[in-house]
Amino acid sequence: MPKAATLTVRAIAPDDWDVIVRLFGSRGACGGCWCMHWRVSKGGRDWEAATKAGKNRERFRRLVRAGRVHGVAAFEGEEPVGWCSFGPRGDFPRLLRARSFERERTVEPWAIVCFYIPRPWQGRGLATRLLNAASEVAFARGAPEVEGYPVNTRPGARLPAPFAWTGVREIFEAAGYRKLPRPGIARDIYVKRNPASP
Repeated sequence: MPKAATLTVRAIAPDDWDVIVRLFGSRGACGGCWCMHWRVSKGGRDWEAATKAGKNRERFRRLVRAGRVHGVAAFEGEEPVGWCSFGPRGDFPRLLRARSFERERTVEPWAIVCFYIPRPWQGRGLATRLLNAASEVAFARGAPEVEGYPVNTRPGARLPAPFAWTGVREIFEAAGYRKLPRPGIARDIYVKRNPASP
C-alpha cells in the first residue's frame, strides 16, 4: 500500500458525483449519511427516516451537481481514497444550532465538518493532507478563517474511525490550527486565520 505522501489531493467539482459514489460506497460513507449530517436542520426521527429511505444520497447528489458542496478528495491514481468536506458555516443548519460550538465571532468563518477515509488508508497521515488542502481551498475561496471541531481523545488513545469523523486534535495542530480557550466546555474549537486576511 503506497504511503499518503504518494497521493494527490484536489477539490471536487460538480461533475465529480461518480467519484464520490465510488469512495462512499453503498453505505454512503457511514450509515447512510452521505455527508448530510450538518446540512439538515433536524435530527432525530427525521434524520433516521432520511437515512433509511436513501434520501440523503439524492439530496447530496443534487447539492454536488449544483456546485454547492465544498470538498477535497484524495486519490491513489484514479481511485478516490479520502474525503474532507467544508464550507461557509451558514451552509450547515445543524451546526448553527449546536450549542457546544457557539463562540464569539467577529467574522463569518468556514467550517471543516467531515472526514471519511476507508479503513485501508487510515493511520497514514492522509487526514492531515486532506485538512491542509481543505484549508487552502477555503482560503482561496474567500474564507477569513476556518474552524474545526475535533473529538476529544485521551493522549495516545485511538478512536474508532466512525467516532472521529470531525477529526482529532493532532491533525488540526499539525495543520497550524490553534485551540480556542473555552473553559468548562466539553467540545474544542480549533481555528486558523487566512494569512491574506487583514
